[in-house]
Amino acid sequence: MRTLYHFPLHPASRQARIALAEKKLKIKEEIIDPWQPSEAFTELTAESVPPVLIDIIPGGTVTISGVRAITEYANDGSTRHPLLAEDVFERAEARRIAAWFDTRFTDEVDAYILSEKVEKTIMGGASADPAVLREGREHLQFHLGYLSWLLEQRDWLAGRKYSLGDVAAAAHISVLDFLGEVKWRDWPDLKEWYQKIKSRPAMRGVINDRVAGFRAPRHYTDLDF
Repeated sequence: MRTLYHFPLHPASRQARIALAEKKLKIKEEIIDPWQPSEAFTELTAESVPPVLIDIIPGGTVTISGVRAITEYANDGSTRHPLLAEDVFERAEARRIAAWFDTRFTDEVDAYILSEKVEKTIMGGASADPAVLREGREHLQFHLGYLSWLLEQRDWLAGRKYSLGDVAAAAHISVLDFLGEVKWRDWPDLKEWYQKIKSRPAMRGVINDRVAGFRAPRHYTDLDF
């Protein structure tokens, strides 16, 4: 069976989990601490960070490292349940949105909020810095506004079809929702999109995540929040 090494509150890991679930690919999940990975894990891949997928192929195994490589590998491995549209523009747009989350959203939101609320909690360090959280939340408002603007014009983030762009967004937004950072009443279009996302079977594993030291808000598991 395939093995995915991941961390539950890591957006890149969640992207891999969601994409693999959308493609109906069975996996065994192994949780890795991104800040203190085991020696056995670091020997698997030069990157030494999750997500990492070990797949079984005729004659042995292959190691796929990194969220973009894993999600594209999953999508290309089977024509069932495609995560990229046939339309060339929508395919490009889905990749653009995924890249937006991989880079800009990660740098402007996750680097502030997740580092303060997740990394510091797990590492047992200092309390979250209010000034850093405030700056991250200001950036988050911009990004949520941009996503809402896209959804005013489209059924899904990249166009008419659910895609890897939605997978990327769902991974990041779901972690922030787990931390109670999204004020859904302020974003009705985004809330409607996220309700559809949460109702997809591929999200069940993410919605059921439990992480020691954290307590998700009550609405986190509610599909009709």
